[in-house]
Amino acid sequence: MNTSIKSLVLAGSVMLLSAACANRLDVEPTQSIDESTALATEQDVTVTLVGAYDGMSSINVYGGAFQYAGDLLGDDREVVFGGTFTTLDEIWRKTMTPGNSQTTLTWNNSYSAINRANNVLSALDKVSTANRGPVEAQARFIRAAVYFELVRLYAKAWGDGDNAANLGVPLVLNPTRSVTDEDYKARNSVAEVYAQIIDDLTKAEQLAKYPPAIALLSRVYLMQGNYASARDAANRVITSGQFELEPDFANAFVDDNNESIFSIVVTDQDGANDMNTYYASALNQGRGDIRVQTKHLALYEASDVRGKFFNTSNAGSRTFTSKFNDRFGDVPVLRLAEMYLTRAEANFRLGTTVGAAPLADINLIRERAGLAPLTSLTIAAVLKERKLELAFEGQQIHDIKRTKGTVGTTAFSANNLVCPIPQREIDTNKKLVQNPGY
Repeated sequence: MNTSIKSLVLAGSVMLLSAACANRLDVEPTQSIDESTALATEQDVTVTLVGAYDGMSSINVYGGAFQYAGDLLGDDREVVFGGTFTTLDEIWRKTMTPGNSQTTLTWNNSYSAINRANNVLSALDKVSTANRGPVEAQARFIRAAVYFELVRLYAKAWGDGDNAANLGVPLVLNPTRSVTDEDYKARNSVAEVYAQIIDDLTKAEQLAKYPPAIALLSRVYLMQGNYASARDAANRVITSGQFELEPDFANAFVDDNNESIFSIVVTDQDGANDMNTYYASALNQGRGDIRVQTKHLALYEASDVRGKFFNTSNAGSRTFTSKFNDRFGDVPVLRLAEMYLTRAEANFRLGTTVGAAPLADINLIRERAGLAPLTSLTIAAVLKERKLELAFEGQQIHDIKRTKGTVGTTAFSANNLVCPIPQREIDTNKKLVQNPGY
């Protein structure tokens, strides 16, 4: 069983279609909807929740940008960006400017998705008691997930200095329906943003035991170095019985697979997969812009099936990951394999065996990859399995920052590994302060 936006989108489509059929001959043309009636019924709120998921699925949010930004920022020539888009090339070269249109689109589209979630949360009184918990849980998950990516990309990492003093991103927790001076917010601290994220995800779990919220909570705690909480949240997902590792690694990247906890659904009718756009070759409907290099391929052991999950084009001169070959394939966000890796790392660091011994969890991932089991474990071995299993899924820069590593010779704390606040936002909102180095 996997959790995605598909069921909600379909449910929303059915409700919209039903409403359209019932009132086909009773249509009053309008250019806007009055605020007092826009969220007047439970159906309105449910449709708005679908809209929040749709905002989350934008190619500038979880439809690609969050993931490739994390990969490109954390890359040290394991890939080459060979495309013509200077915006992505700046991210890869760590030479971003405040006018970078991609980081601007990601910021704007993210806050649009957050605003849609805020609209849902503002109208929970219109939702029946039976449905209110699941609706609130999902809206809180969306808001938390987007804020988590924003604070990781546009602010110093957790633990890089004083979390209470470092500037994060503005917390907007109420709907913005018309922009006035009161709607311009200053940046909250990194600590405040993380506290809000954890509050939303914790409530989502309490309200509906929503698996994506629990899995994301594990990722958030791991980023903070709160290993006990990260371990326990990962263990709750693993032991829920709702997901299982696909026996074949390749099947983890097909639609409706058993280990997908949350994914962005793309169909030929709706949505777009920018991971396919940039990571896939022209033979797989992509641009072939992000090309895997020998430096990365050399990291895999000879029998590792993950090291063979690549394809070539142009007579073998260029290599691409095969994770995103399907133009209409779902974009993976949270997989069960990550939960095993998180539980293993946290248990290893703490000297505990909650759920399983860390060696057992790592060997479970290695066995699926066709590798011989390890007989002993080091933190370096744990982190290597994580890097290879989650390669090209957006976690690279964040794992480097939380473990205080380097990108080549660039320290994790370098200013150019943090995205600039968009210049148009600085110009518009005088309360915003730009990041150091820009």
